[in-house]
Amino acid sequence: MKNVPLGDTPLISGGPFRDGPLDLARLTAMDGGQGTRLLHRIRDAVLAGEPPPVAPRPVIDASWRRMFRMGADPERHDCGALLEQDELEHRRRTSALGQVLRTLVGSLSEIIEPSLQIMVVTDDEGWVLWRRGGFGGLRQSNGIHLEEGAAWSEHSTGTNAIGTALAARRPVRVHSAEHFARTLHTWTCAASPVHDPRDGRMLGVVDVSGPAAGFHPTTLALVSSIARLAEGELRERHVRTIERLRSVAAPIMCRLGGARAVAVDAHGWTAAVTGMAPVDRLPLPKSFRAGRVLLPSLGMCTVEPLPGGWLVRVDGKRPHAETTSRVVLDLSRPRRPSVAVSGSTGSWTQELTPRHAELLYLLAVHRDGRSAAELAADVFGDPTRTVTVRAEISRVRRHLSGVLAHRPYRFSEGIEVAVVGPEDPLDLLPHSQAPAVLSARHPAGP
Repeated sequence: MKNVPLGDTPLISGGPFRDGPLDLARLTAMDGGQGTRLLHRIRDAVLAGEPPPVAPRPVIDASWRRMFRMGADPERHDCGALLEQDELEHRRRTSALGQVLRTLVGSLSEIIEPSLQIMVVTDDEGWVLWRRGGFGGLRQSNGIHLEEGAAWSEHSTGTNAIGTALAARRPVRVHSAEHFARTLHTWTCAASPVHDPRDGRMLGVVDVSGPAAGFHPTTLALVSSIARLAEGELRERHVRTIERLRSVAAPIMCRLGGARAVAVDAHGWTAAVTGMAPVDRLPLPKSFRAGRVLLPSLGMCTVEPLPGGWLVRVDGKRPHAETTSRVVLDLSRPRRPSVAVSGSTGSWTQELTPRHAELLYLLAVHRDGRSAAELAADVFGDPTRTVTVRAEISRVRRHLSGVLAHRPYRFSEGIEVAVVGPEDPLDLLPHSQAPAVLSARHPAGP
């Protein structure tokens, strides 16, 4: 294979062309668009099934392989229909990134305002929640549907910094012909995930995108730094919230005389505890309210509101797994999936995130169980994404204590499971791009 010169260093396929800002910076700095032409040659060769003149960067190679497995169209990208306004507003209200939007915008305003670049903030599924930029940049981004309410996961748009950062769970820069879809080759984007500092859960992505010509090589480092700044602000906000709640709850709990009780914030994070072993977080159903409530991890509890949280007093014995007898997965409301659990100790209902609805649906239709690799293939089209699957299943099990078993993942023995689907099969989990869900919407004919 012929050497391809890059500056003073010859590169050959599989050689020192590594994933990293130095190599990519030198590539984009080549005179006369030489670097961009090289990327086009690499992509064209890969699509033709021929040896490329230079190996693509590992993060791009892995993404392209996912595109081939999904059967993505290399000539165009399809963001699909925009989110309806009420769904977009719901996702904004429930996203922790809204708390740090001012920090994100303020930190990047000096870059995006005088240029054609724009800043985008998405949720953990790649839906664009917010977009900022000058008139020229916003107008150009409309041309590729990089707008609020659009889907920019890899399933929707192919290899791009937003979707690939979500898939790889790391900061990513995608330049010109590294995009799988030809319609994005005039763009460069740099994106970094933002994680919840409390539990490491991915909240979404902050991205800077703009015309490939003139995109500065250090933008990825800047975007990554701003993502860490946002995580630091979220951590400080959480600490202040817990401290305020603890100061209110402490004198109240001192008067309980050793009774089992815990004070938690609105998301279940513990501020104070008495009469029981401390826990970092108490799983709360989304429909949590004051009064008598059955919590899977504690049993029957009396819940009282506190400024900034709840006082949870344990009334009865902790339920065992065998007390659960029936689970109903309600997917009849396309945008509000929920699960209802009932048994000898009572019943309760909880709304589900889109990802948890996908996983429970798959386990409901595969009662014999699914391995982590099988679920990864079902949800992502990539059986290697077992770490993500295990993390999500762990979160589901915290809310459904005693309902789910593992090795393989499945509903526990003796539990009756029912799925209430939408009237039209095409409305099954409408925001899902999981291959198994797509197949269920369009079942093969006889």
